[in-house]
Amino acid sequence: MSNRVYVAIDTPDLIRAKALATRVRHHVGGIKLGLEFFCAHGQSGVREMAALGLPIFLDLKLHDIPNTVAKAVQALHPLHPAILTVHASGGRAMLEDAKAAAPTGTKVVAVTMLTSLDASDLSATGVQGSAHDHVVRLAGLAQEAGIDGIVCSGAEVAAAKALWSQGFFVVPGVRPADAAVGDQKRVVTPRAAVDAGASILVIGRPITQAEDPDQAARAIEATL
Repeated sequence: MSNRVYVAIDTPDLIRAKALATRVRHHVGGIKLGLEFFCAHGQSGVREMAALGLPIFLDLKLHDIPNTVAKAVQALHPLHPAILTVHASGGRAMLEDAKAAAPTGTKVVAVTMLTSLDASDLSATGVQGSAHDHVVRLAGLAQEAGIDGIVCSGAEVAAAKALWSQGFFVVPGVRPADAAVGDQKRVVTPRAAVDAGASILVIGRPITQAEDPDQAARAIEATL
């Protein structure tokens, strides 16, 4: 992959989203659009962003009963996203059905544990053990279900890669060494994430809130 960086365009403002993507498009490998954007603009907004010519990562983190998730994935077919997220904790049947419903060429990846959570947050939801063990367990589930990969933090990607050599690993919560951490709790640098086995990196604020987003993207690209 020539450029592993997907820029997270986390804004409901379509004009701003298009302007940001246009500025950085020569130094990123794709665009990640999440719930904020999708709830504001739906499929038509995604099509407008796709018209800029970059692969689209649709980060909707689908999580429901298997039939509902499968039908939601089918409804997204016209968009042909490069990557689509579901929640690993939805279980094996949901993961299998999501993959079966996805268009050819769409990578279905399972979110294991949000990078805004840590072990104490997990414990509060009734999950025992470390964050690392939880992520590795869900990576095994995703592999068994036959989907393409997982979303995990840079702290767990090496262990997941060791377990699943052919997996596709999406690492968010990536921050250049000099960047603010924000609301993330488990962060790594872009270079460290790639060295540990990340297939792609999701980077938002260090690029989108930089004084010069294009230069920020270029600087990150240079470290890889």
